[in-house]
Amino acid sequence: MQQGFRIIEQKDIEYFQRILPENQVIYDDPEKLLAYGADYGGEFNFKAELILIPKTKEEISAIAEYCNIQLIALTVRGAGTSLSAATVPVYGGVILSMEKFNRILKIDTENFQAHVEPGVINEQFAMEVEKHGLYYPPDPASRGSSFLGGNVAHASGGPRAIKYGTTRDYILNLEVVLADGEIIETGANTLKFSTGYNLTHLFIGSEGTLGIITRIVVRLIPLPKYRMLLSAPFASIKSAADCVPAIMKEGIIPSALEFMEKDAIDFTLQYLNLDNTFDETIKAHLLIDLD
Repeated sequence: MQQGFRIIEQKDIEYFQRILPENQVIYDDPEKLLAYGADYGGEFNFKAELILIPKTKEEISAIAEYCNIQLIALTVRGAGTSLSAATVPVYGGVILSMEKFNRILKIDTENFQAHVEPGVINEQFAMEVEKHGLYYPPDPASRGSSFLGGNVAHASGGPRAIKYGTTRDYILNLEVVLADGEIIETGANTLKFSTGYNLTHLFIGSEGTLGIITRIVVRLIPLPKYRMLLSAPFASIKSAADCVPAIMKEGIIPSALEFMEKDAIDFTLQYLNLDNTFDETIKAHLLIDLD
């Protein structure tokens, strides 16, 4: 064990079994311990000693306080879609899974905001708010599987950042459990909040190093009425790249604008076993999403 952390003992397991239901304390399932010790990248894998799956902020508070006092490594895990080993238990100890924090608590249509738990999947949340005529633009590449808590912890961007900004621009307030178990709110549920330090932005992008997010207050905007997706072909990579600032100078701000070179298109078609019907003189495409 490194960095002053100690290994899990029987007394630790017994403590966690007292504060959590039996099926939310996993220590004797080698397959799960190994699976929770890796992320989607798969390059790094450190076997967890213990997996805890809490359902309330009070349970998380008790876990964090105990691990802090007992010098037990604590790694927070969301959906595990990270590609950079952010959820891998390098020092062993406890994996704290946020998978049961999966509720949309409130969608406030009058104030254009929502209260949501960190284990809600990005795409599911976006689809739910659209039913109310509202829009949550941040769209990381893993939106169909990544948790909102992970998006906040990583300050995720995505293709819509060109027009709408990143996750950071849509978070009003966070409820967070600190390392010693204290539960705090980082800001206020208002657009304008200029009192004191901006703790909300400090926690966004901190990747779980400052605290454990248990509730997120999200800013929403009206849902765009129209949307169009264009695929524009170009005879050279340079002409495709030159077109991007030209579009902007015309006062047109796409909601997403992605570059695809010919090799990427060819590899995709091969992977999907589709015939290549693209003109061989075309060297690149721009995917332009307008709303």
